[in-house]
Amino acid sequence: MPASEAVPLSPKAQAMNAEPQHPLAFDYRAARFGKSVLLHADAFSWMARLPNESLDGMVLDPPYGVEEYEVKQLEKMLNGGGIWRIPPSFDGHQRSPLPRFTALDDKQRATLRTYFKDFAKVALPALKPGAHVMVAGNSFLSQLVFGAVVEGGLEFRTVIIRLVQTLRGGDKPKLGEKEFPKVASLPRGGYEPWGLFRKPLPPKMTVRECLKEYGTGGLCHRPDGNPFSDVIPSERTPKREREIADHPSLKPQSLMRQLVRAILPLGKGTLADPFAGSGSTLAAAEAVGYSCIGCERYEDYFEMACKAIPKLRALRVGEGDTLL
Repeated sequence: MPASEAVPLSPKAQAMNAEPQHPLAFDYRAARFGKSVLLHADAFSWMARLPNESLDGMVLDPPYGVEEYEVKQLEKMLNGGGIWRIPPSFDGHQRSPLPRFTALDDKQRATLRTYFKDFAKVALPALKPGAHVMVAGNSFLSQLVFGAVVEGGLEFRTVIIRLVQTLRGGDKPKLGEKEFPKVASLPRGGYEPWGLFRKPLPPKMTVRECLKEYGTGGLCHRPDGNPFSDVIPSERTPKREREIADHPSLKPQSLMRQLVRAILPLGKGTLADPFAGSGSTLAAAEAVGYSCIGCERYEDYFEMACKAIPKLRALRVGEGDTLL
């Protein structure tokens, strides 16, 4: 079957074994893309069903468990309403709505902390020892989110810095734009932090031993032979990719393929994205030849990803088309 072809796995087909079902897809609605599978499922419910030590790593851009990402608010956002913040246009281009993280109160911050602590707790048993997890963050909330993931049992390794000019920060004081025209409430964002975590190795086990026994514990080198770097110069998501997948937090393939490639040190194993969104992680995995399983609970985004993954995977990105 061509890697670019998505085949829905209907319950009838599964029952007749007309299509081989992925062992981690269970009874969820699923679509296959080459080595990878996308599920229409809730992340926490799916991860709770996974067998112990069945995943070799994760790359995810989570929804942050706040009101903006509830299905009702997503539907309002797609219709031009809801409580999302609409960023100003610049360079003649209107950008996607942004969640209002700077407006979170103490209760919402507590909810956020619990959300990511619970995520780590439910993901931990499914990960092999030494498996790495990359979590997209933002400069305003990363200290809270990354700390909660550590509380849930994953060990913090470092922060991957994506150098990119964003729309975050630089805003004038609300209702004080004219009174304080030369004041910004936060610096204009120039980077995006990704937390890098690892499931602890068994006591006294070395990375070498972990690589031999589990195939995990380290990070894969870049295609040019150099080690994966914790600073990645990046572009904003190109127009051609945003036209393929109109998702508010779509990350560029030029970034995702670097992150995905690094996560499996031996270039094999099962990668997961429990918050698949428009499918950019699965598309990146297919592009570098990895097997990935993702799930998305919001049906409209699941349908979007089914169409977007083959198109994103087919894009040629990187310097000389050799980097990625």
